Amino acid sequence: MPNKIITIAGGTGNLGGRIIRELLKKEVEVRVLVRSGSNQEKIAELEQLGAKIFTVDMNSEQEIAEVCKGASCVVSALAGLEDVVIEAQKVLLDAAILAGVPRFIPSDYSLDFTKFKDGENRNLDLRRQFHKYLDAQPIAATSIFNFTFMDMLTNEIPMIIFKKKWVLYWGNADHKISFTTIEDTATYTANVAVDDSSPRYLRITGDQISPKEIREVLNDLTGEKFRLIRTGGLGLLSALIKITRLFSPAKDELYPAWQGMQYMRNMMDERADLKTTDNDRYPGMEWTKVEDVLAQYLQENPIS
Repeated sequence: MPNKIITIAGGTGNLGGRIIRELLKKEVEVRVLVRSGSNQEKIAELEQLGAKIFTVDMNSEQEIAEVCKGASCVVSALAGLEDVVIEAQKVLLDAAILAGVPRFIPSDYSLDFTKFKDGENRNLDLRRQFHKYLDAQPIAATSIFNFTFMDMLTNEIPMIIFKKKWVLYWGNADHKISFTTIEDTATYTANVAVDDSSPRYLRITGDQISPKEIREVLNDLTGEKFRLIRTGGLGLLSALIKITRLFSPAKDELYPAWQGMQYMRNMMDERADLKTTDNDRYPGMEWTKVEDVLAQYLQENPIS
């Protein structure tokens, strides 16, 4: 019989699904909260793995609390804007408290936004706003800061232009950026979920690497010469973000172009520097490096 019960919201998403898989390796009972319109294929896959699925009204504190009874931790992997990050998470948190759950992991999974101010990044502002509510509640919470998802280096982050053999950057080419894969973040989150002594904040990174070093890795992997191109300073990037956001028709998108630019601006900021990490909290974890991700990508997508 499982010695712990973990309830998770957002389990049909990429990160949430991976967290569930890692939790099931620990032989805990995993209860997954889903909406009535959730992806049935993903639900069937999670059920096949051994997760228990509960279809609930995510606006109903009482319905969610029933599923949370007996759980030692509630994990949020919800993604969205104010209606999700603040409102839906508030309902989830209140339900956990109503059910007597002692611990809560909010859906942060980002750089350490406690170092930044309101107005610098919309999505981080929402998380910080939820934290004000969370920290006033009678429940222990642990936020996991994984900084930047390493997986995005090969697509979403406009940094490596493989076909042109360019490495683009803003600001300082020697500034080290902290990257962690989605899989490593999921593994770590599963460890935190069963760790009753986890602190309020945990900071992790699979690799810390500068744009200049990324170019060197690419040169070594391909035998080609990638160019390091400075697209401008951080002040110019800030100005471009304001202009792009002003004229963007996508006001309610989760990741419009200007939001990606905002995160790039934060990544290159000195306040995103990570001096110490909590990587060693769970012995046995093996951390993926940027070189590993790029090597795999280039193997599947050769550039010449």
